[in-house]
Amino acid sequence: MVCLSRRRLVAAVSVAPLLGLAGCSRGGGRDRIAVSFHNMAEPFFVVMRRELMDEAAKLDVDVVVLDGQANSAKQSADIEAALVQGVKGVILAPTDVNALAPAVNSILKESLPVITVDRRIEGTTAPVPHVGADNVAGGRMMVEWIVRTYPQGARIVLLTGQPGSSSAIDRTRGVSEALTQAGGRYSIVAEQSANWSRDQGLTVTQNILTALGATKPDVILAENDDMAFGAIEALRTAGVSGVSVLGFDATPEALSRIKAGTMALSVEQSPSRQIRSALQQVVAAVRQNSPLASVNIAPVIITRETLSSAERLSEAT
Repeated sequence: MVCLSRRRLVAAVSVAPLLGLAGCSRGGGRDRIAVSFHNMAEPFFVVMRRELMDEAAKLDVDVVVLDGQANSAKQSADIEAALVQGVKGVILAPTDVNALAPAVNSILKESLPVITVDRRIEGTTAPVPHVGADNVAGGRMMVEWIVRTYPQGARIVLLTGQPGSSSAIDRTRGVSEALTQAGGRYSIVAEQSANWSRDQGLTVTQNILTALGATKPDVILAENDDMAFGAIEALRTAGVSGVSVLGFDATPEALSRIKAGTMALSVEQSPSRQIRSALQQVVAAVRQNSPLASVNIAPVIITRETLSSAERLSEAT
């Protein structure tokens, strides 16, 4: 018999339909791994889920995909419920770098393998291995491209990701470090979060363009592709040309826009490699008690000149 705290029982009852499981038994059958994504509305996690399901079939393992919906409280409750339902390991892309620590501590307390993808976590009772791109390096590389392209200096608008997200924190850090090194000719004239959203990228950029008046920026640096797409639309509707728009994720739409010349670059971080490596490690930990290890994936700048090397070019139209 499994004894549950009131908090876990409430979580299990509320999320059981989502998990597709009934009751509180730790049953037999194939190994079951819970995978909690930050927000399945974002294209990056849609492709990550697709790659996850393909790898799960190859490994002959069941995965329970949980959509955090950009809500740390929901994501925490989902994880607690998954533990009650008897999953044998957890893969997590945390919405917030700190808010998910209590839920992860519950996983660690049960000695289950847990690993993060795309976004790291802090504040846990033991270090949690992480599989993801070097986001600090990615942010730095974007600024290095700006310096090469605008040797006389540039006015930059920075669209940041969701506050509290480690990927936003790290990309902003890389941008800041590189700008400091580049010197005063390169300045951020406006900086605002657009929460990884295309719609918010549009409205935030529209407001910034209005505030800047006749003095347009040279570059809009967006910390993901969706925000970059919103910025491109804002520039189009405002009739503003000659602004380089930079994104991050190298999605097929971004690759198409780079090919068409409406987007300058995007940073590739291979969601396929991230999730496949994480699942392989967790399954090996469950089946062979293999240790988990962090994997640092080097980001790659994709421009029109290097488009042929893009991992997802075949998906671009």
